[in-house]
Amino acid sequence: MKRSKADPVHGWLVLDKPQGITSTKALGAARRLLNAAKAGHAGTLDPLATGVLPLAFGEATKTVPFLVDAKKTYRFTVQWGGETTTDDIEGEVVRSSAMRPDADAVLRALPPFIGDILQVPPIYSALKVDGERAYDLAREGEEFVLAPRPTRIDRIEVVGEDGETAVFEMTCGKGTYVRAFARDLGRTLGCLGHVKALSRLAVGPFSLASAISLEKLEESAKGGAAKRLLLPLATALDDIPALAVTDQEATLLRQGQAILARGRVSFRQEAVAEGDAVPAPSIYCRSRSGDPIAITQFDKGELRPVRVFNFSNVKG
Repeated sequence: MKRSKADPVHGWLVLDKPQGITSTKALGAARRLLNAAKAGHAGTLDPLATGVLPLAFGEATKTVPFLVDAKKTYRFTVQWGGETTTDDIEGEVVRSSAMRPDADAVLRALPPFIGDILQVPPIYSALKVDGERAYDLAREGEEFVLAPRPTRIDRIEVVGEDGETAVFEMTCGKGTYVRAFARDLGRTLGCLGHVKALSRLAVGPFSLASAISLEKLEESAKGGAAKRLLLPLATALDDIPALAVTDQEATLLRQGQAILARGRVSFRQEAVAEGDAVPAPSIYCRSRSGDPIAITQFDKGELRPVRVFNFSNVKG
Protein backbone atom coordinates (compact mmCIF):
# COMPACT_ATOMS: atom_id res chain seq x y z
CA MET A 1 0.00 0.00 0.00
CA LYS A 2 1.33 3.41 -0.97
CA ARG A 3 2.30 5.55 2.00
CA SER A 4 0.43 8.82 2.34
CA LYS A 5 2.33 12.04 1.82
CA ALA A 6 4.01 13.29 4.98
CA ASP A 7 2.56 16.35 6.68
CA PRO A 8 4.42 19.61 7.50
CA VAL A 9 4.23 19.05 11.26
CA HIS A 10 5.91 21.66 13.48
CA GLY A 11 6.57 21.61 17.23
CA TRP A 12 8.00 19.58 20.11
CA LEU A 13 6.80 16.32 21.61
CA VAL A 14 8.13 15.24 25.01
CA LEU A 15 8.30 11.46 24.78
CA ASP A 16 8.65 9.13 27.77
CA LYS A 17 10.99 6.69 26.06
CA PRO A 18 10.40 3.07 27.07
CA GLN A 19 13.22 0.75 28.05
CA GLY A 20 14.69 -1.55 25.42
CA ILE A 21 14.61 0.63 22.29
CA THR A 22 17.04 3.16 20.87
CA SER A 23 16.29 6.86 20.71
CA THR A 24 16.35 6.62 16.90
CA LYS A 25 13.72 3.88 16.91
CA ALA A 26 11.52 5.85 19.32
CA LEU A 27 11.81 8.91 17.05
CA GLY A 28 10.89 6.82 14.02
CA ALA A 29 7.78 5.47 15.73
CA ALA A 30 6.63 8.96 16.76
CA ARG A 31 7.34 10.33 13.31
CA ARG A 32 5.18 7.65 11.68
CA LEU A 33 2.32 8.23 14.11
CA LEU A 34 2.39 11.96 13.40
CA ASN A 35 3.04 11.41 9.68
CA ALA A 36 5.71 14.11 9.99
CA ALA A 37 7.93 15.10 7.09
CA LYS A 38 10.91 16.10 9.24
CA ALA A 39 11.99 15.12 12.75
CA GLY A 40 14.95 14.93 15.11
CA HIS A 41 15.68 14.37 18.81
CA ALA A 42 17.65 16.29 21.41
CA GLY A 43 19.91 14.18 23.60
CA THR A 44 20.28 10.44 23.00
CA LEU A 45 19.17 7.93 25.63
CA ASP A 46 20.70 4.45 25.77
CA PRO A 47 18.29 1.53 25.16
CA LEU A 48 18.51 0.71 28.90
CA ALA A 49 17.32 4.22 29.82
CA THR A 50 13.78 5.54 30.07
CA GLY A 51 12.34 9.00 30.45
CA VAL A 52 12.41 12.38 28.75
CA LEU A 53 13.34 12.26 25.07
CA PRO A 54 12.48 15.60 23.42
CA LEU A 55 11.43 15.12 19.79
CA ALA A 56 11.43 18.04 17.34
CA PHE A 57 9.30 18.16 14.21
CA GLY A 58 9.50 20.44 11.18
CA GLU A 59 10.78 23.93 11.91
CA ALA A 60 11.31 22.99 15.57
CA THR A 61 14.37 20.98 14.47
CA LYS A 62 16.12 24.34 14.05
CA THR A 63 15.90 24.84 17.83
CA VAL A 64 17.46 21.45 18.71
CA PRO A 65 20.96 22.87 19.39
CA PHE A 66 19.56 25.06 22.18
CA LEU A 67 18.05 22.04 23.90
CA VAL A 68 21.10 19.81 23.44
CA ASP A 69 23.06 22.36 25.47
CA ALA A 70 20.41 22.53 28.21
CA LYS A 71 20.83 21.06 31.70
CA LYS A 72 19.53 17.54 32.25
CA THR A 73 18.32 15.73 35.37
CA TYR A 74 18.60 11.98 35.88
CA ARG A 75 17.55 9.44 38.49
CA PHE A 76 19.59 6.25 38.39
CA THR A 77 20.53 3.20 40.41
CA VAL A 78 24.15 2.12 40.85
CA GLN A 79 24.85 -1.55 41.53
CA TRP A 80 27.88 -2.04 43.75
CA GLY A 81 30.35 -4.90 43.47
CA GLY A 82 31.19 -5.02 39.79
CA GLU A 83 32.48 -3.11 36.80
CA THR A 84 31.23 -4.00 33.33
CA THR A 85 32.38 -3.49 29.76
CA THR A 86 29.60 -0.96 29.11
CA ASP A 87 29.51 0.54 32.63
CA ASP A 88 25.89 -0.59 32.93
CA ILE A 89 23.96 -3.79 33.56
CA GLU A 90 23.92 -4.75 29.88
CA GLY A 91 27.68 -5.34 29.72
CA GLU A 92 29.83 -8.26 30.84
CA VAL A 93 31.37 -8.08 34.31
CA VAL A 94 35.13 -7.53 33.98
CA ARG A 95 36.03 -6.79 37.63
CA SER A 96 34.36 -7.73 40.90
CA SER A 97 34.58 -6.66 44.53
CA ALA A 98 33.12 -8.05 47.73
CA MET A 99 33.30 -4.62 49.37
CA ARG A 100 30.14 -2.58 49.90
CA PRO A 101 30.13 1.11 50.94
CA ASP A 102 28.03 2.44 53.78
CA ALA A 103 25.83 5.51 53.32
CA ASP A 104 28.31 7.89 54.96
CA ALA A 105 31.15 6.74 52.71
CA VAL A 106 29.05 7.40 49.61
CA LEU A 107 28.19 10.92 50.78
CA ARG A 108 31.82 11.72 51.58
CA ALA A 109 32.88 10.60 48.10
CA LEU A 110 30.50 12.90 46.19
CA PRO A 111 31.99 16.45 46.53
CA PRO A 112 34.89 15.93 44.04
CA PHE A 113 32.34 14.99 41.38
CA ILE A 114 30.37 18.25 41.72
CA GLY A 115 31.23 21.34 39.67
CA ASP A 116 33.46 21.58 36.62
CA ILE A 117 35.20 18.23 36.26
CA LEU A 118 37.07 16.08 33.76
CA GLN A 119 35.38 12.79 32.87
CA VAL A 120 36.56 9.87 30.75
CA PRO A 121 33.59 8.72 28.63
CA PRO A 122 32.63 5.03 28.52
CA ILE A 123 34.30 3.15 25.66
CA TYR A 124 30.80 2.09 24.61
CA SER A 125 29.76 5.59 23.53
CA ALA A 126 28.93 7.38 20.28
CA LEU A 127 32.14 9.44 20.36
CA LYS A 128 34.35 9.10 17.31
CA VAL A 129 37.89 7.70 17.33
CA ASP A 130 39.73 8.22 14.03
CA GLY A 131 36.39 8.55 12.28
CA GLU A 132 34.84 5.43 13.83
CA ARG A 133 32.24 5.24 16.61
CA ALA A 134 33.79 4.16 19.89
CA TYR A 135 31.10 1.54 20.51
CA ASP A 136 31.80 -0.06 17.11
CA LEU A 137 35.52 -0.32 17.90
CA ALA A 138 34.74 -1.72 21.36
CA ARG A 139 32.45 -4.40 19.91
CA GLU A 140 35.20 -5.40 17.47
CA GLY A 141 37.65 -5.82 20.34
CA GLU A 142 39.85 -2.89 19.36
CA GLU A 143 41.93 -1.34 22.12
CA PHE A 144 41.81 2.45 22.40
CA VAL A 145 41.83 5.18 25.02
CA LEU A 146 39.34 8.04 25.26
CA ALA A 147 40.73 11.32 26.58
CA PRO A 148 39.09 13.03 29.57
CA ARG A 149 36.51 15.63 28.59
CA PRO A 150 35.39 18.70 30.55
CA THR A 151 31.82 18.65 31.82
CA ARG A 152 29.80 20.01 34.70
CA ILE A 153 27.70 18.37 37.40
CA ASP A 154 25.60 20.88 39.34
CA ARG A 155 23.94 18.53 41.83
CA ILE A 156 24.15 14.94 43.06
CA GLU A 157 21.89 13.60 45.79
CA VAL A 158 21.46 10.14 47.25
CA VAL A 159 17.73 9.41 47.32
CA GLY A 160 17.85 5.74 48.34
CA GLU A 161 20.19 2.89 49.25
CA ASP A 162 20.00 -0.71 50.48
CA GLY A 163 23.63 -1.74 50.88
CA GLU A 164 23.85 -3.44 47.46
CA THR A 165 22.68 -0.42 45.45
CA ALA A 166 22.30 3.33 45.76
CA VAL A 167 19.83 5.60 43.95
CA PHE A 168 21.00 9.04 42.88
CA GLU A 169 19.55 12.16 41.31
CA MET A 170 21.91 14.27 39.22
CA THR A 171 21.59 17.58 37.40
CA CYS A 172 24.35 18.08 34.88
CA GLY A 173 25.46 19.78 31.70
CA LYS A 174 26.02 18.67 28.14
CA GLY A 175 28.27 15.66 27.60
CA THR A 176 28.03 14.18 31.11
CA TYR A 177 27.87 10.38 31.17
CA VAL A 178 25.96 8.87 34.09
CA ARG A 179 27.63 5.52 33.36
CA ALA A 180 31.07 7.12 33.71
CA PHE A 181 30.05 8.67 37.03
CA ALA A 182 28.92 5.25 38.34
CA ARG A 183 32.20 3.69 37.21
CA ASP A 184 34.35 6.43 38.74
CA LEU A 185 32.41 6.58 42.01
CA GLY A 186 32.74 2.82 42.37
CA ARG A 187 36.47 3.06 41.88
CA THR A 188 36.75 5.93 44.36
CA LEU A 189 34.88 3.89 46.98
CA GLY A 190 36.90 0.77 46.16
CA CYS A 191 33.76 -1.33 45.67
CA LEU A 192 33.33 -0.88 41.88
CA GLY A 193 29.97 -0.05 40.34
CA HIS A 194 27.80 0.18 37.25
CA VAL A 195 24.40 1.58 36.30
CA LYS A 196 21.52 -0.80 36.95
CA ALA A 197 18.63 1.49 35.97
CA LEU A 198 18.38 5.01 34.54
CA SER A 199 15.59 7.51 33.91
CA ARG A 200 15.93 11.05 32.58
CA LEU A 201 13.62 13.34 34.53
CA ALA A 202 14.15 16.60 32.65
CA VAL A 203 15.85 18.27 29.70
CA GLY A 204 15.80 22.05 29.90
CA PRO A 205 12.13 23.12 30.13
CA PHE A 206 10.81 19.60 29.41
CA SER A 207 10.03 17.28 32.33
CA LEU A 208 8.83 13.73 32.84
CA ALA A 209 5.59 15.07 34.35
CA SER A 210 4.49 16.30 30.90
CA ALA A 211 5.98 13.44 28.85
CA ILE A 212 3.82 11.24 26.60
CA SER A 213 4.20 7.47 26.25
CA LEU A 214 4.31 5.82 22.84
CA GLU A 215 1.09 4.03 23.78
CA LYS A 216 -0.72 7.32 24.46
CA LEU A 217 0.66 8.79 21.24
CA GLU A 218 -0.61 5.77 19.31
CA GLU A 219 -4.08 6.08 20.89
CA SER A 220 -4.18 9.79 20.03
CA ALA A 221 -3.07 9.06 16.46
CA LYS A 222 -5.91 6.58 16.00
CA GLY A 223 -8.34 9.27 17.10
CA GLY A 224 -6.74 11.86 14.85
CA ALA A 225 -5.60 13.96 17.81
CA ALA A 226 -1.87 13.22 17.96
CA LYS A 227 -0.85 16.65 16.67
CA ARG A 228 -2.68 18.29 19.58
CA LEU A 229 0.02 16.86 21.87
CA LEU A 230 2.71 19.02 20.25
CA LEU A 231 4.24 21.96 22.11
CA PRO A 232 5.21 25.22 20.35
CA LEU A 233 8.71 25.28 18.91
CA ALA A 234 9.62 28.26 21.12
CA THR A 235 9.23 26.05 24.21
CA ALA A 236 12.84 25.00 23.68
CA LEU A 237 13.94 28.65 23.71
CA ASP A 238 12.78 29.53 27.23
CA ASP A 239 16.34 30.24 28.33
CA ILE A 240 17.11 32.90 25.70
CA PRO A 241 15.60 36.42 25.47
CA ALA A 242 12.66 36.98 23.12
CA LEU A 243 11.94 40.14 21.14
CA ALA A 244 8.85 41.19 19.19
CA VAL A 245 9.77 42.76 15.84
CA THR A 246 7.84 44.84 13.33
CA ASP A 247 6.50 43.44 10.05
CA GLN A 248 9.26 45.23 8.15
CA GLU A 249 11.94 43.79 10.43
CA ALA A 250 10.40 40.33 10.12
CA THR A 251 10.68 40.58 6.34
CA LEU A 252 14.35 41.55 6.56
CA LEU A 253 15.13 38.68 8.93
CA ARG A 254 13.37 36.16 6.68
CA GLN A 255 15.55 37.42 3.82
CA GLY A 256 18.66 36.76 5.90
CA GLN A 257 19.37 40.42 6.64
CA ALA A 258 20.30 41.94 10.00
CA ILE A 259 18.12 44.44 11.83
CA LEU A 260 19.09 47.18 14.26
CA ALA A 261 18.82 46.34 17.95
CA ARG A 262 18.05 50.03 18.64
CA GLY A 263 18.77 49.73 22.33
CA ARG A 264 15.95 47.21 22.84
CA VAL A 265 18.35 44.51 24.02
CA SER A 266 21.44 44.77 26.19
CA PHE A 267 23.93 42.34 27.65
CA ARG A 268 26.27 42.47 30.60
CA GLN A 269 29.87 42.01 29.47
CA GLU A 270 31.40 39.18 31.46
CA ALA A 271 35.05 39.34 32.48
CA VAL A 272 37.01 36.94 30.28
CA ALA A 273 40.65 36.05 29.90
CA GLU A 274 42.51 37.83 27.13
CA GLY A 275 42.12 35.93 23.87
CA ASP A 276 39.08 33.93 24.97
CA ALA A 277 36.27 33.72 22.44
CA VAL A 278 32.99 35.20 23.66
CA PRO A 279 29.93 33.69 21.93
CA ALA A 280 27.45 36.20 20.57
CA PRO A 281 24.25 36.29 22.67
CA SER A 282 21.19 34.70 21.03
CA ILE A 283 17.79 36.43 20.70
CA TYR A 284 14.54 34.77 19.63
CA CYS A 285 12.63 37.12 17.35
CA ARG A 286 8.90 36.77 16.80
CA SER A 287 6.19 38.90 15.24
CA ARG A 288 3.92 41.02 17.43
CA SER A 289 1.19 38.45 16.85
CA GLY A 290 3.47 35.66 18.12
CA ASP A 291 4.67 34.03 14.88
CA PRO A 292 8.23 32.65 15.10
CA ILE A 293 10.56 34.61 12.81
CA ALA A 294 14.19 33.77 13.54
CA ILE A 295 16.90 33.02 16.06
CA THR A 296 19.42 35.82 15.86
CA GLN A 297 22.77 36.73 17.36
CA PHE A 298 23.47 40.14 18.84
CA ASP A 299 26.56 41.65 17.20
CA LYS A 300 27.69 45.29 17.22
CA GLY A 301 24.24 46.74 17.71
CA GLU A 302 22.55 44.46 15.19
CA LEU A 303 20.59 41.22 15.31
CA ARG A 304 21.85 38.81 12.65
CA PRO A 305 19.65 35.81 11.75
CA VAL A 306 21.27 32.38 12.22
CA ARG A 307 18.08 30.25 12.05
CA VAL A 308 15.11 31.50 10.04
CA PHE A 309 11.71 29.81 10.40
CA ASN A 310 10.08 29.18 7.05
CA PHE A 311 6.41 29.41 7.98
CA SER A 312 4.10 32.10 9.31
CA ASN A 313 0.98 30.31 10.56
CA VAL A 314 2.28 28.44 13.61
CA LYS A 315 2.36 30.27 16.90
CA GLY A 316 5.53 29.94 18.94
